[in-house]
Amino acid sequence: MGRILLLGATGTIGQATARALRQRGHEVVCFVRPRAGVGGRLRQADTERLLAGTTVRCGDVANPASLPRDGICGERFDALVSCLASRTGAPRDAWAIDHQAHLHALAAAQQAGIAQMVLLSALCVQKPRLAFQQAKLAFERALVASGLAYSIVRPTAFFKSLSGQLDRVRRGKPFLVFGNGELTACKPISDDDLAGYLADCLHLPERRHRILPIGGPGPALTARQQGELLFTALGVQPKFKSVPVGLMDAIIGTLAALGRVLPPLAEKAELARIGRYYATESMLVLNPLTGQYDASATPSTGQQTLADFYAGLASGAEQPPERGDHAVF
Repeated sequence: MGRILLLGATGTIGQATARALRQRGHEVVCFVRPRAGVGGRLRQADTERLLAGTTVRCGDVANPASLPRDGICGERFDALVSCLASRTGAPRDAWAIDHQAHLHALAAAQQAGIAQMVLLSALCVQKPRLAFQQAKLAFERALVASGLAYSIVRPTAFFKSLSGQLDRVRRGKPFLVFGNGELTACKPISDDDLAGYLADCLHLPERRHRILPIGGPGPALTARQQGELLFTALGVQPKFKSVPVGLMDAIIGTLAALGRVLPPLAEKAELARIGRYYATESMLVLNPLTGQYDASATPSTGQQTLADFYAGLASGAEQPPERGDHAVF
């Protein structure tokens, strides 16, 4: 049991992590924006209801003075847990949040005498081709060098990122796959299973001073297998449509060229690059010797499978997650 300062608490993983910390008896203080949530629609009172049982304090993670003044408030905390992430992954947003805001938080934690940090990162930083991956890696290196006891958790794909085709399949449209649907695979993980893993990093010594890749239970699933699970859950006949990866390359090239004249299109090109990355790279542990993704080397945790989640969505027992800017994935 301890006092935990939590960043990124209004995201789906952040909310689950707040619950997991409370279930383990911790006192949780959540540092959030005054207008949180997708589109900034949540006021402080809304956030307090969303994070019931925690203390909610508002401020600006991008302002180095705000977290010490408005979040820590001169009080003692045992650990800092961050589920904070940039909303879109676009370069400016990524370097401002995934890197710089975390550097501010790390400095504030060190100044306040906080001895431990648990960081939610991402498994895709193994092959960093995008700005948000490079920003996350840069902060990972700073945390490792900081002297704090750290746990850097790199999860595989979230359930919410694999639920974007629910409505189109319900409407009788085909499930879209790139190539033959077997270009990539992942071990999907639920919000609650990942949150429990993050919370347990606080007290399990074997998870300290380590970078921890993690997936959900069961075997790795290709995109086609994910589609088959969704069809089964909805009780409809499987119907797939293949999208050539080259089409995405053409879109990226066009947006990048136009972006030299119209800057907003340059950002759209980066979002398209993110989409292409997830369409062509597996979210599994990368073997540095072979350069191949290895499902057997990707640890598993938790209980809920993607099939369970899809069944819950189909029956109404699960509400479709709010994907916000992550709909690009």
